[in-house]
Amino acid sequence: MSPLNGSSDVIFEDDDLPYEEEIIRNPYSVKCWMRYIEFKQNGPKSTLNMIYERALKELPGSYKLWYNYLRERRKQVKGKCVTEPAHEEVNNCHERALVFMHKMPRIWLDYCQFLVSQCKITRSRRTFDRALRALPVTQHPRIWPLYLRFVRSLPLPETAIRVYRRYLKLSPENAEEYIDYLRTVGRLDEAAVRLAAVVNDENFLSKEGKSNYQLWHELCDLISQNPDKVTSLNVGAIIRGGLTRFTDQLGKLWCSLADYYIRSGHFEKARDVYEEAILTVVTVRDFTQVFDSYAQFEESMIAAKMETTAEMGQEEDDDIDLELRLARFEQLIARRPLLLNSVLLRQNPHNVHEWHKRVKLYVGNPRQIINTYTEAVQTVDAMKATGKPHSLWVSFAKFYEENEQLDDARTIFEKATKVNYKQVDDLAAVWCEYGEMELRHENYEQALRILRKATAIPSKKAEYFDSSEPVQNRVYKSLKVWSMLADLEESLGTFQSTKAVYDRIIDLRIATPQIVINYAMFLEEHNYFEESFKAYERGIALFRWPNVYDIWNTYLTKFIDRYGGKKLERARDLFEQALDGCPAKFAKTIYLLYAKLEEEYGLARHAMAVYERATQAVETEERHHMFNIYIKRAAEIYGVTYTRAIYQKAIEVLPDEHAREMCQRFADMESKLGEIDRARAIYSYCSQICDPRVTANFWQTWKEFEIRHGNEDTIREMLRIKRSVQATYNTQVNFMSSQMLKATTSSTGTVSDLAPGQMGIDDMKMLEQKAQQLAAEAEQDKPKPKEKILFVRSDTSRSELAELAKQANPDEIDIDDDDDGNEDEDQGPDEVQLEQKSVPTAVFGGLKDD
Repeated sequence: MSPLNGSSDVIFEDDDLPYEEEIIRNPYSVKCWMRYIEFKQNGPKSTLNMIYERALKELPGSYKLWYNYLRERRKQVKGKCVTEPAHEEVNNCHERALVFMHKMPRIWLDYCQFLVSQCKITRSRRTFDRALRALPVTQHPRIWPLYLRFVRSLPLPETAIRVYRRYLKLSPENAEEYIDYLRTVGRLDEAAVRLAAVVNDENFLSKEGKSNYQLWHELCDLISQNPDKVTSLNVGAIIRGGLTRFTDQLGKLWCSLADYYIRSGHFEKARDVYEEAILTVVTVRDFTQVFDSYAQFEESMIAAKMETTAEMGQEEDDDIDLELRLARFEQLIARRPLLLNSVLLRQNPHNVHEWHKRVKLYVGNPRQIINTYTEAVQTVDAMKATGKPHSLWVSFAKFYEENEQLDDARTIFEKATKVNYKQVDDLAAVWCEYGEMELRHENYEQALRILRKATAIPSKKAEYFDSSEPVQNRVYKSLKVWSMLADLEESLGTFQSTKAVYDRIIDLRIATPQIVINYAMFLEEHNYFEESFKAYERGIALFRWPNVYDIWNTYLTKFIDRYGGKKLERARDLFEQALDGCPAKFAKTIYLLYAKLEEEYGLARHAMAVYERATQAVETEERHHMFNIYIKRAAEIYGVTYTRAIYQKAIEVLPDEHAREMCQRFADMESKLGEIDRARAIYSYCSQICDPRVTANFWQTWKEFEIRHGNEDTIREMLRIKRSVQATYNTQVNFMSSQMLKATTSSTGTVSDLAPGQMGIDDMKMLEQKAQQLAAEAEQDKPKPKEKILFVRSDTSRSELAELAKQANPDEIDIDDDDDGNEDEDQGPDEVQLEQKSVPTAVFGGLKDD
């Protein structure tokens, strides 16, 4: 080792010489000093500090050197007692660094943190303040979080409050953090003031995502729950301001205001607030909140009083204050339905149903009922009403009537008739109720006078549905009032007055079919038959089908009962007029009535013609029933032979289901008449619409018929026809599908291996083409008309035929089993060919009577 630079205090080792020489050559190079420092990193701390001091002496403005030096010095004192002088030396080193590095926030932060760790409160606070003064404003956000965390940890909140006030001048958006701190330290008054300022600032945006409404509720809760600590604010004015500001959440605000007075000890003021709240809220939710809080308050007051009384040893029965509180609570509970009704009426004062419910709540208190009805009829606007506004007037009048004050009831009804209702029916109902009240008290003339007044034609006529006109000008066309007047005139008036009323109803064109029928019945009761028939005709002129059906039905019935066959031509004209344009749905009744007339008073052939027309005019579903009536009446009048043509017509026009039934009945009739060939021909024709797989009953019936009346040939013919029909009902689709699949399988051997649903689109196209090809080949292979076609080869054994023949006639028929069995082939197919379109002419045409 050798001294260097003439200094006797610094002793260098031989390894240090290269670094020292480099420093001598480049004393202002940070890299040279950092290499030297890094080399001495594991050496004595004093030597390392001395090298840092030498470097900083040469380069006092190097941030890198200062930062590493300070970090090294702090590391050296870490874990030592804060009272040791080494900490102060490090503090002084920081102070020297800040002379040059006062614009570096990292140096300030490290220094402040170091001071805080030494628990030097005042020095730390002043250093934070120096940092804020020294650094530009843009660097302050790096200092404030550490500064605020430091002051929040102090035992006394005054320092933190003052620091926060300064902080909020630069960052007012962080007011919520300050408010939360104030709450934690119990400074609720200033917290409330700050929160009120935030709520009133329309530009404030909560960093916690709270809305202005939530902040307002926090303020209300804060000031209402701490009345003794919040003195700088007018709590009542603030909460009432919220009541006007947030009208959709009034219940909670009212409860907060009452809670403030309760905690302040002003119980009467709290009770006044509750009463004001339940009389002003307009929603059921708010009412429920306020009422529940009010009831809980009263219960707590009673419980507190009982506890106080028990502690003082007084008798509860002698305590007037307790009795008063109990009575107040009971009255509150009893008032709840009425208060709730008031809330609903404040929501919609035109709710008729709620007004009726309010009246029921006052049962037993006539004065309140009258006041409620009076308020209701004055409040409800008929144009805006929900429900029937006239029911309020009617109920009001009935209340007076039940209390035997008819004059007052009449006064109410008279006022009710002058109200401009939205609908004519409302005014009509008022007039009818007015008249019914007079009837209940046997004032018949008065009732007639009222209804005549209601139906009087106004000076200015208006259409019934013309909403631009008041209902008083349109009520004269209300059928409800006219109907009641007609009933009263029938019971109390004269014949002429009643007739005039009905005539007026028809003239106004407001009559219904029932009114017309009632009018005609009334005239008939007074033996004005022709007048009644004229009434029917006037009604018929007013209506169209189907509304006119009841009038026609009654008219025709009454006319036949009155005249019978005396005015036959007139009756026929009426029936023809009724049937002109009559829908098929209503034709059946009129046709049957028409036919009955012809049977009883006219000609039988005319009756048959009517039945014939009826079978075509009625609905398709009723034709079968109509044909049955037609056949029955024809058989009774002309005999069963006359019904052959009817049966033939029915079989032609009816659906297959009913046609089969008709064929069997027709054949049964012919067999009873001994016309076996006719019956067999009918069975043969009917077989074309009878699938053996579905209509087994038909084939069984034909078989039984052949057993009774046939022979071997007829039985064989029946069996051949059955097989022919069965082959016809084999659908072409199934046949072609089987042929197509068979051909494809034989050629490729792959189609049959495919499961259903596994064929591709190309396979389906191929199958369709194959089907078309097979259909074309089948068309080409059809035999010519002249060739004989054997529809079915008879596979019936001769033993089966013999058995069937023996059942029919065992004495005369004997089939030898040894005979030649080629008889089936001797039968030409032309003999069993039955084509459905040609059968009616071939079968029925040749069987007509000579």
